Amino acid sequence: MLYSFSMQHIGTRIADVRETLGLTQTDLAKKLKTTQSAVARIESGKQNVSADMLKRIGRALGKNLITLSPGTVNIRIRGGKKLHGTIETNTSKNGAVGLLCAALLNKGTTTLHRMPRIEEVHRIIEVLESIGVKVDWHDTTIVITPPKKFDLSKIDKTAAERTRSIVMFIGPLIHQLRSFSLPQSGGCKLGSRTVKPHFYALEHFGVAINTTSNSFEVTVEPKKPSEIILYESGDTVTENALFAAAGRPETTIIKYASANYMVQEVCIFLQQLGVSIEGFGTTTLTVTGLAKIDQNIEYTLSEDPTDSMFFLATALVTNSSITITRCPIEFLELELLKLEKMGFQYKKSKPYYSHNSKTKLVDITTKPSKLIALHEKIHPSVYPGLNIDNLPFFAVIATQATGQTLIHDWVYEKRAIYFTELDKLGADTVLADPHRIFITGPTKLRAAELICPPALRPATILLIGMLGAEGESVLRNIYSINRGYEKLVERLTSLGADISYLDEF
Repeated sequence: MLYSFSMQHIGTRIADVRETLGLTQTDLAKKLKTTQSAVARIESGKQNVSADMLKRIGRALGKNLITLSPGTVNIRIRGGKKLHGTIETNTSKNGAVGLLCAALLNKGTTTLHRMPRIEEVHRIIEVLESIGVKVDWHDTTIVITPPKKFDLSKIDKTAAERTRSIVMFIGPLIHQLRSFSLPQSGGCKLGSRTVKPHFYALEHFGVAINTTSNSFEVTVEPKKPSEIILYESGDTVTENALFAAAGRPETTIIKYASANYMVQEVCIFLQQLGVSIEGFGTTTLTVTGLAKIDQNIEYTLSEDPTDSMFFLATALVTNSSITITRCPIEFLELELLKLEKMGFQYKKSKPYYSHNSKTKLVDITTKPSKLIALHEKIHPSVYPGLNIDNLPFFAVIATQATGQTLIHDWVYEKRAIYFTELDKLGADTVLADPHRIFITGPTKLRAAELICPPALRPATILLIGMLGAEGESVLRNIYSINRGYEKLVERLTSLGADISYLDEF
């Protein structure tokens, strides 16, 4: 038997490899002829693993786990190369988790197509399965079958604690249970991102939430709200309020709602379930729900503007000409305008529609461009402003623009601090305070070995910087990137990038 002190490291490594291969815990359990809960215990370090079991897991994953050493998934990048070819925009993490939570409202079978196999999705599915939901994967399609009654007594706490999206279970579950407990959520570490706005929104529906050191204790005494003003125009807050309103037959007006891409996608999905939503795409939503939602529904996920933005930034930093297809243009218009004013040259196709017949798409072909810094600060805002998740890409782009760029990340207390990691790649940054950073360019980026910060977007801009830096770089512990981007190494390789996983078993 292996020593128990290393079980946590081994379990984490097994989980990383499994998810890199696009397998759920249930998939691996089937290969091992065991249960999902057994796999969950192994990956959380709560169960000792024999050498024979490691051999079996290794065969299932195609890796030699007997020589396993503590560590995580790392990648090597030989940068400074121009990219070429065509890449298709993937579906979004934020849209996917919103729809997975929305599926809890439906008593019928929900089939979701083009579901991304990413960390955040795996976490939510593991939680769903632990409370009695049946989830079947078929390539990129998942079929969700709810239980007759939800049982939260065996909820997967480890998975729940690794995603902030768990808080969005509250809105749907208040229609199923009068009291329940959810583990405290985690996810990206971006300062004190409070969940209070969720509580303030849901209290209109008679929901009381007591926060303990490690859980949300929820009790429900149903009320009939007529109008809600959200405490902040947050994406997940708006979705939670939508879920709460969708399960009530009366009409609820939600003001100061987010109109961001993932919220619009949830609205499209709920409309197809029969929920009436007026004001779609605006900050005021009028929702008339249903006392019971019971439909067999199929829906195809829409494209992710932050995925398109990743490849736009990559093309700019590597001075490359590539074509990015299926870009959701209405959620990239301001970003493209600012890039145009910086000197970015590109071609744009005529618009066409996504599978949902609502989301407008274009193909964008980038051209090598000489960039100049904007005189005005670059800052995010609620939609239709510059997307909060797209702001970090401007930090790495600014390293290649002539002049000084001021980036004001007013939303998160600490995210701008992560942008200073670009200095290790040769960038010239000055942190004014936890929200503002000055970046002077252009600078010649250099190779380095770095550890990913525990936040998705700051981690991705280090990867982009390495793609633009001549020489060999190593980026360690890419869990935070895998939370939001599917098969990113393989997709970059298809564009001619010299990037690969480091096999350190």
